[in-house]
Amino acid sequence: MFYYLDGMVAEILPNLAVIDCNGVGYACKTTNQTISDLKKGQKGRLYTYLNVGENIFELYGFASQRELNSFKMLIGVSGVGPKAALAILSVGTPESLAMAIVTGDEKSLTAAPGVGKKIAQRIILELKDKMAKETASGLDFSGGNGAAAPVLFASKASEAAQALAVLGYSSQETAVALKGLDMENLPLEEIVRQGLKRMAKS
Repeated sequence: MFYYLDGMVAEILPNLAVIDCNGVGYACKTTNQTISDLKKGQKGRLYTYLNVGENIFELYGFASQRELNSFKMLIGVSGVGPKAALAILSVGTPESLAMAIVTGDEKSLTAAPGVGKKIAQRIILELKDKMAKETASGLDFSGGNGAAAPVLFASKASEAAQALAVLGYSSQETAVALKGLDMENLPLEEIVRQGLKRMAKS
């Protein structure tokens, strides 16, 4: 229904931002990360998600599409609602969430209030499996020299691709972003970081 809201930041409250669009104030539930990007009295843009249910009509807003994509991924996991998803995204970035999923880092997820070990394990299990299926094809692990990469480095590239997929990038975009990176010597975090930089420039 709403793709984004673009207007004046009228109010900032804990996990809530009000965007004034032509005299109408839209209250958006949001994360600490998005709150830190907004300044009251200045223009702001939030990418939105409308949660509609029985006696529920809630608008969520995020400073970036990566954060919105991560939110949608999280609430797609059984047992994870919008409140838990906001909590997870409030203690880290979409990038750190992606890394936690592909590396199986439960502690990063349980650092969020209200997120226990079982929920963290379910998030990792469901999203990692989903991303593995979606990024299994279309990746070049050769390091740009045409030679086949060792299994270890191919696995690292696959994990990097999964991390980028969690952020909402397609397998085609991911393949281009990772092509030619030094899978042998770079740590996984740096591979993901460089991939994101490449896509930001494209």
